Amino acid sequence: MNEFYAYMARMKLIRRWSLMRNTQPENDAEHSLQVAMIAHALAVMGCDRYGRRADPEHVVTLAVYHDAAEVLTGDLPTPVKYHSDDLRAAYSQVEDAAVEKLTAMLPEELRGEIAPCLRETDTEAARLVKAADRISAYVHCMEEQRAGNREFDAAAERILQSIHEMALPEVEDFLRECVPAFLLTLDELNK
Repeated sequence: MNEFYAYMARMKLIRRWSLMRNTQPENDAEHSLQVAMIAHALAVMGCDRYGRRADPEHVVTLAVYHDAAEVLTGDLPTPVKYHSDDLRAAYSQVEDAAVEKLTAMLPEELRGEIAPCLRETDTEAARLVKAADRISAYVHCMEEQRAGNREFDAAAERILQSIHEMALPEVEDFLRECVPAFLLTLDELNK
């Protein structure tokens, strides 16, 4: 029996932003879908506008699985995960062990294709997924702020700064062209 996909179905049970009061809770399954859509847009924009070579379909696959290890580790809050280099290294080891365990759960014929997507970090495609992950987090912060939740003010500023520091023109294009619409009401979207 292969348990991989049963574990992936549990992404909906992994809560994000656990140390912060949320008006709208978010889980890893919702987040991964949003990251996949944003990452796909970034890859297409990068190819069409800037001559990048990241394959949009591969970028989507990476995005779908970018938090897969969290079905075993949970979502460690950012302030904890990045508190120190030692803690970051230790958590990386925990994630590596989770990825190994998940890989072993895959049907043998799927391992060669899916296992690399569980931990790819040093490619152009992975950079786009990281950017999409941050944009998704920023959008969540914006939505919380719009609901009057000031708990996300500092996080929104920090995340937006980290997005700009990535210095990817397609990311800046997405921020300028697409992100403002996330603040519109349904009536405003329908105009």
